[in-house]
Amino acid sequence: MPFVQVIEYESDRPADVRALSEEWGQQQLPNRPARMTLSEDRERPGHFVMVAEFDNYEQAMAHSAQPETGRYAERMRSLTRGEPRYVNLNVLQRNL
Repeated sequence: MPFVQVIEYESDRPADVRALSEEWGQQQLPNRPARMTLSEDRERPGHFVMVAEFDNYEQAMAHSAQPETGRYAERMRSLTRGEPRYVNLNVLQRNL
């Protein structure tokens, strides 16, 4: 079953967030997301939503357990205001 993790956070440093996300996306890590999308809320500048799509929950947990993922999360946390909010979702249906 596909799995999606949504991470919401606030930041006053959008250029730094984007640069870190681009750097992260270029790494060829095992178990990396099939797709990752970084978005900024049009109605609330400085509010970001990251969506990481995985083939399944197990892949996502293997990805989260990698030391590189932990280092990325710490670097991302240094760019945010407050703690990020995580939402973990099993994908039940996907339509085009």
